[in-house]
Amino acid sequence: MFERIPPHERRDLLIAWLAISTAFTLIFVRNRVDLSVALLYFVISLLTVGIGFVLHEMAHKFVAMHFGYWAEFQRDDQMLLVAVVLAALVGVVFAAPGATVVYGSSVSKRENGIISAAGPVSSLLICIPFALLAFFGGQWGLVGVIGYLGLKVNAMIAAFNMLPVSVLDGKKVLAWNPAAFVVLIVAAFGLLYLTYLI
Repeated sequence: MFERIPPHERRDLLIAWLAISTAFTLIFVRNRVDLSVALLYFVISLLTVGIGFVLHEMAHKFVAMHFGYWAEFQRDDQMLLVAVVLAALVGVVFAAPGATVVYGSSVSKRENGIISAAGPVSSLLICIPFALLAFFGGQWGLVGVIGYLGLKVNAMIAAFNMLPVSVLDGKKVLAWNPAAFVVLIVAAFGLLYLTYLI
């Protein structure tokens, strides 16, 4: 499997992983100056945001490859910078660190929809182990915090990507199958809403 991720794609994923984890760390430690707290939340971000982001993009890639197309993640340095600067200055993360590009002129609407849906579906699935950590890890224990943040952030990633605008996944899923779009966007925003009730 790893041989299908070329070195330049691994580098792009690593840089995007570090940048998006930095942006979320800045959100988590806002108005705190304790370096040890910042380092702890950076590690938590690597585990929660970072792993969720990588799995989301790899879901797109491997589903596309299942259909016989080459696909790879390409980072967007400008958007990575925007994510970190917005997090530092405004306290908001606009996480669009790049995209998985599918190469092939014959990609059908159905294939494109399924490839696009794979990312949000993976984000929703990864919420399950984080929800278990949040539930069994205790409200204020480290394991519980990791679980809660992982659940919330990955629900946020799924919800954001299901918006039916621009180049986001939701627009392609809606064009392929409106019923699948409704199921995924309701699941994503419903789960995100539940994280605010916990």
